Amino acid sequence: VCVLHQNFRKGALSGCAMSEQSAKQAPAAVQTCVSCTKTLNGELAARYGASLIQEAIAKNGEANIILATGASQLEMLQVLARQPVDWSRVTCFHLDEYVNMSSDHPASFVGYLQQRFASLVQPPLRNFHFVNGQSDPTEECRRLNAIIQSVAIDVAFIGIGENGHLAFNDPPCDSATKQPFIVVTLDEACRRQQLGEGWFPTLADVPTQAISMSMHQILKSKHIVCTVPDSRKATAVKACVEGSVTDSMPCSHLQTHPSAVLFLDKVSDVDANQKNRASSVSGKVRMPRLLFFTECRSTAFSEMILPRVSLSLS
Repeated sequence: VCVLHQNFRKGALSGCAMSEQSAKQAPAAVQTCVSCTKTLNGELAARYGASLIQEAIAKNGEANIILATGASQLEMLQVLARQPVDWSRVTCFHLDEYVNMSSDHPASFVGYLQQRFASLVQPPLRNFHFVNGQSDPTEECRRLNAIIQSVAIDVAFIGIGENGHLAFNDPPCDSATKQPFIVVTLDEACRRQQLGEGWFPTLADVPTQAISMSMHQILKSKHIVCTVPDSRKATAVKACVEGSVTDSMPCSHLQTHPSAVLFLDKVSDVDANQKNRASSVSGKVRMPRLLFFTECRSTAFSEMILPRVSLSLS
């Protein structure tokens, strides 16, 4: 395990070391980066994702991204919106919206993204293709599918649900469909998560259907930045990284992606909980306010992510 010290003020790296034996170990199928706090986890994910957007703009003159919502994305989106990106060259899509949901409802994902991202970025976005929950769901899927089918997605910012879902692809997910957006029925575990996060007053108020981006469309993205804090996600995270690829655990399909990075905090990482690695690091070192500690699970990943973060911080 490589313990990395990142100075946010200077973008300098120090104290990075890895034993020869650790360096020879094969990296996990899904690269993971474990931060000591939820706030720092979201910040690192945002800065890394922003560097990928900047890279796409430099290469293609534009970038296309996907955004997620929910409690897990709050810290990441807050930082992402402040990044030095030419947002006028960026087109956004998002993962899902409830059927029959108005954008002014407190639980609306459209309202969430308008308030927490689209209205904040400067210059304004080139375009944001919001999912209209009040339209006929079948017709809305057709409209969105016609737009996105010819678009190459550069970066998908996503999360993982307590039940392992990606977007609203609850288990068992339909990994076979090639349709970009589909109408799905939400399982009880998913609906209880929405209730538990405080988006609805009662379980009966949580919708039973949604328009969701499909597994196939998510996995078509060139890069995936997956931000998953909180201990309630630890079981799904373990299955995502260590389990077999199966529709009964939708997030396990991230193992098949060539550039998926999982950003965890120490309570969402099962290993950190069991072995207390992150706590032992922060417990021995008095952490200055501007010093960031993280663990990266492979040398290759360390070499890939840290220069990007350093550049975005300089």
